[in-house]
Amino acid sequence: MIEDDASHCSVLLIDDEPFAQDIIAHGLENCLQHTLRFDTNPERAVELAREVDATVVLVDLRMPDIDGFAVTRRLRLDPATEHIPVILLSSEDDPDIKARAFAAGANDYLVKWPDPRELVARVRYHSGACVARRQRDAAFVSLRHSQEQLAASQWALHQAQKMEAIGQLTGGVAHDFNNVLQIIGGNLQLLKLMGGINEAGRARVDMALAGVERGAKLSSHLLAFARRQPLQAVVLNPGHLLREMDEMMRRVLGPRARVTTEIAPGLWSTTADPNQLNNVLLNLAINARDAMAGEGTLTIRAANLGAGSARPAGVAPGEYVMIEVADTGRGMPPEVLERAFEPFFTTKPTGQGTGLGLSMAYGFVKQSGGEIVLESEPGRGTSVRIYLPRSDAEPAQAEAPASAPLLGGLETILVVEDEEDVRSSTCALLSALGYYVLEAHDAGAAVDIVESGRHIDLVFSDVIMPGPVSALELAAIVRERLPHAQFLYTSGYAEGVLSHEGKVDASVNLLQKPYHPDALSARIRHLLRRSNTQQAAPAHLGLT
Repeated sequence: MIEDDASHCSVLLIDDEPFAQDIIAHGLENCLQHTLRFDTNPERAVELAREVDATVVLVDLRMPDIDGFAVTRRLRLDPATEHIPVILLSSEDDPDIKARAFAAGANDYLVKWPDPRELVARVRYHSGACVARRQRDAAFVSLRHSQEQLAASQWALHQAQKMEAIGQLTGGVAHDFNNVLQIIGGNLQLLKLMGGINEAGRARVDMALAGVERGAKLSSHLLAFARRQPLQAVVLNPGHLLREMDEMMRRVLGPRARVTTEIAPGLWSTTADPNQLNNVLLNLAINARDAMAGEGTLTIRAANLGAGSARPAGVAPGEYVMIEVADTGRGMPPEVLERAFEPFFTTKPTGQGTGLGLSMAYGFVKQSGGEIVLESEPGRGTSVRIYLPRSDAEPAQAEAPASAPLLGGLETILVVEDEEDVRSSTCALLSALGYYVLEAHDAGAAVDIVESGRHIDLVFSDVIMPGPVSALELAAIVRERLPHAQFLYTSGYAEGVLSHEGKVDASVNLLQKPYHPDALSARIRHLLRRSNTQQAAPAHLGLT
């Protein structure tokens, strides 16, 4: 049988006469659910009331050292006992004394010794009122806590929606910006290839190309924040990456700063894009340097976070590799901390920062399936913790970069691009390198060329294009009709097309816009050599 807490009485009796305990205990026999604590020392009344969690206190009025009035006042002054009902017991049935009792804070007044039925009724009444008040107060506390949680959830939802909206905007802007950069950069490179430019003109072209490179990095950061940067994720051990970056970190921080690296033994592996992770850590180090004005201590930690380990709010249960970058700089006030992940938000003077370092880190970590936690206080530095999910796979072995010469060829390349200016500059560039170039304004037109029977060695296609035929469908048709032809994608971003959960499959060949002619030439030659090798293998084995 489940007992009703509201009917249980916890009675404290303070009386200098021990026989009072027997009388009260006998009177409460019919109060089925009760506990009785007796003490002759009124000095301990407050302490005992807290100890037994009293719901009613019975106090004798006349005691040698401290009378019932004083005990009642003491109970009322203590926050833990101020609402416990107090019943004064007295042998005096005097209206003036009763008035003084109520003035001192008593809830009731009983003349010794009351009939047990009256005693039980009054104790039950006052105890029930005490329990009801406690339940009400607990409900209010619970309600306040729920309201605080709701407010925190609403704020978090608002922040997430704001960041998502900003991400969609920045992703679209970066995509169009990459196409513009490709047009500018492609035509500038064509000018250099055509020759006939004097030294002053060449210097100007090189300066403009340097500006294109800066724009490409800016766009890359925007895409990273928007989580639309295709990630070439591999299994890696962050400890190796941090050790390799140690010297670079020291150069970034300068001679007056101290760099401490703490990598836990047996660090787990995780799945991430090593180049992007490198960029994130480098940006965090640059932020730390600026916050410390070139001097202070930068601490880089890497540790395992087990399933049962304590974790910050917002980090889902699971096993993680935690990477922390902490500095001893000036720190951030709450209003700055709240906006720190927003793109272009910066407290640095004009020209000294783009405000994309933390936003890029935020986007990369989220796209990698992890969490990022920022903690900072003015004058106490800043800590950025990155939580990346653990991988049970073995780290991938890094491949040595190909040292192929950047040359053209005589093969046939089909360029598929809906942006006319981008297509024009790319076709002109490839033609200048010696290739025979076919062009199509969308995937549907490219399918017509493929099905016409034209010989094609490589298809270089944009990912996002209008029309009923997608780039993926075009690739499937090319594989079916031209099994020896290579396929190279290009895009300002490949969100939702080539990428799955932000990650591009290792089998997909992707060259991100804006691309440098050297990078385009190298990728095309690499793919064509691979194609020639694959076709030559059967003949070498006598299988033709």
